[in-house]
Amino acid sequence: MRLDRLNRRILAELQRDAGQSLETIAKKVGSSKTPVWARIQKMRNAEIIGPPIVIADPEKLGFEACFFVLVRTSEHDAAWQEQFLEALLDRPEVLEAHRLAGDIDYILKVRVANAREYDTFYQALIARVRIYNVTALLSMQEIKSMTALPIDTS
Repeated sequence: MRLDRLNRRILAELQRDAGQSLETIAKKVGSSKTPVWARIQKMRNAEIIGPPIVIADPEKLGFEACFFVLVRTSEHDAAWQEQFLEALLDRPEVLEAHRLAGDIDYILKVRVANAREYDTFYQALIARVRIYNVTALLSMQEIKSMTALPIDTS
């Protein structure tokens, strides 16, 4: 699907606030409701955008500790990777997981209430999959956290 200027402007508005009415979005992008709705549906069908979600405040919900977990493994075969992936998918406290190039094999973003809950997560993870080395880094302050992509609307 080709993303023209209007599609990019609609996407930018949806990223700012997906709860806006079609009328509000249409006014902001200089269009009317029906074409905006049709474009949103086409972008959903093309899987450019997913369903609207709510971004909850983790601290207000008691998830005050954010850990970045660096994982090194001495295993790189498909069976180990599948076992590791299953272990991560079973843990709701893992908000993000990335396989990396370089000295660290994986980085995880883990949200929990406190260090004790992190230890519970850690113990459960190492009970399921063999890991060579784990380093947990506690985030002292979240300086910037964005979900919106920097879409060029010009």
